[in-house]
Amino acid sequence: MTELEEYYNKFNEEKRLNSRHGQVEYRVSMKYIHAYLDEAVAGKRREAVFADGEETAIKGMVKLLDIGAGTGRYSVALAEEGYDVTAVELVRHNLGILKKKAAGVKAMQGNAMHLKRLEDDSFDVTLLFGPMYHLFGFDDKRKALAEAARVTRPGGVILVAYCMNEYGVITYGFKERHILECIAQGRFTEDFKTISSPDKIYDYMRLEDIDALNQSVGLARIKIISPDGPANYMRPFLNQLDDQEFEAFVRYQMAVCERSDLIGAGAHTVDILRKHLH
Repeated sequence: MTELEEYYNKFNEEKRLNSRHGQVEYRVSMKYIHAYLDEAVAGKRREAVFADGEETAIKGMVKLLDIGAGTGRYSVALAEEGYDVTAVELVRHNLGILKKKAAGVKAMQGNAMHLKRLEDDSFDVTLLFGPMYHLFGFDDKRKALAEAARVTRPGGVILVAYCMNEYGVITYGFKERHILECIAQGRFTEDFKTISSPDKIYDYMRLEDIDALNQSVGLARIKIISPDGPANYMRPFLNQLDDQEFEAFVRYQMAVCERSDLIGAGAHTVDILRKHLH
């Protein structure tokens, strides 16, 4: 069993996404996922064949791939909405939970860097959310992004999530008071870029790192967002809000999540990319 599998056998990702800070990330991310699924639906509608005056079930024609699907927080919900969903997950523990939750999801074990069971140009929308948190180094991340691009149809959309450097430094370094230990161990550059290693569970990014990955694979950015913004920094305060106040915070994050002056400071980013037409 790998360290990652041991980690996810203990870590409850479902609980995280159902927490208040996790709900912010989930709901903002779903807003953008739905926007590009709607785009795919509109494309299918233009191509659809009508029989006896009735429109084909369009959503079922839209194919979505969830790479690193975890326990299915996104893939199960989207399958229940009627989309044709395939989920790939590395960790058997997570995959078992996913399969129990949704017979409608085509779930399989697989590695984000080697999607050998999936054909080229197959999916309208591809999610690459979990793997980039854990893949170590530029080359492995590039392989995963290139595989996501390979299986996405020309003109299709890929949404890629990353853990951001400043959140790691501020939270683990300063809030949890490991900063002097990390400096002594040489875990930061002079400008506090995290120096990761294969024995660490998470790998952290800055926007310039993400830009370099996109350029190496030849993907064009549509936009980049911060799905959680300050939510992870202020977990106890979110928990103190009443329901109306919390809904106002979600609306706030949806309103500011595309602001370029805020993107790199959140815990996560979601980079939204278009695969070029041939």
